[in-house]
Amino acid sequence: MSIRQATMANLDAIASIESACFPQAEAATKDEFAKRIQYYGNHFWLLIDENQIVSFVDGFVTNQKDLSDEMYEKASLHDEAGQWQMIFGVNTLPSYRKKGYAAKLLERMIDDAQSQNRKGIVLTCKDALVPYYAKFGFIDEGISEKSVHGGVRWHQMRLTF
Repeated sequence: MSIRQATMANLDAIASIESACFPQAEAATKDEFAKRIQYYGNHFWLLIDENQIVSFVDGFVTNQKDLSDEMYEKASLHDEAGQWQMIFGVNTLPSYRKKGYAAKLLERMIDDAQSQNRKGIVLTCKDALVPYYAKFGFIDEGISEKSVHGGVRWHQMRLTF
């Protein structure tokens, strides 16, 4: 297994994994992923197993302290000099789940964000995943007031370095 950054050559595989992981109302589109790779491919981590992408984590960097729905749709808001690394998605193919692969990517993202001198990382998740992210040091800040993405109630969680 190896970890590397995404390129446009990975677009179809990324869109396919997203479709397998999220309901249509919550899933990013292929066009949105193309923009994400274009603007912040260096903040898009892929886990590769025998030349197949099995998991990915992505999100841009910003000076905005809280994650908002606008961020999902506008990759151009990425600011490489930003203080906060956002996470927009943690995706693992269903047949590869419960093997620690997403954890490997999260640990790499955390290491990279720390080495880039960010203040920390922000994500939103559903109720059931709060304990999972807490294992990495993320603190639940309660229900997000800025994200109702896909018509869902999201917890905002923050890992401050």
